[in-house]
Amino acid sequence: MEKTSVDPAVEQIVKDEEELQKVSDMTAAANEDEEEDEESLTHADVLDIFEEGLAHLVQDPLLCDLPIQVTLEEINSQIALEYGQAMTVKVLKADGEIMPIVVVQDASVLDLKKAIRRFVQLKQQREGGVIHISWKYIWRSYNLVFQGEKLEDDCMRLKDYGIRNRDEVTFMKRLRKK
Repeated sequence: MEKTSVDPAVEQIVKDEEELQKVSDMTAAANEDEEEDEESLTHADVLDIFEEGLAHLVQDPLLCDLPIQVTLEEINSQIALEYGQAMTVKVLKADGEIMPIVVVQDASVLDLKKAIRRFVQLKQQREGGVIHISWKYIWRSYNLVFQGEKLEDDCMRLKDYGIRNRDEVTFMKRLRKK
């Protein structure tokens, strides 16, 4: 039998195709294994994995001020703060508690009120004492005050009142008019 000579380039192409097929077969086998793994995870398992990853993420120096049960909204707010796209307004309550509220730079008074509401709701959920709060009543009974000026116009921007990052706004009871 006479051996025919094959071009070395053709031999290399055949070898590459064989290798490619082996890699393809291994990838398919790995995908099947992953699908089996995905199917075997329960919702609780996935939730635990997610919470572990989130706890690791919150250890980052940028996000270390956030609570363990952090929401995506809180992470986004913290990142916006870091990039200068948001500011923290400290809201001082009558009992002396200071609520650090994060709002975007061009936020209106209404945006601040919504952020206060969200902050209080999250705080109640974390502490377990979820009670209903009538925000209509709150805003009818209380004013937000900055340097003696009431923030009464919900459409007005905070920066138009002169409120900047880390400024303090007071939560003050309205005086009744007779």
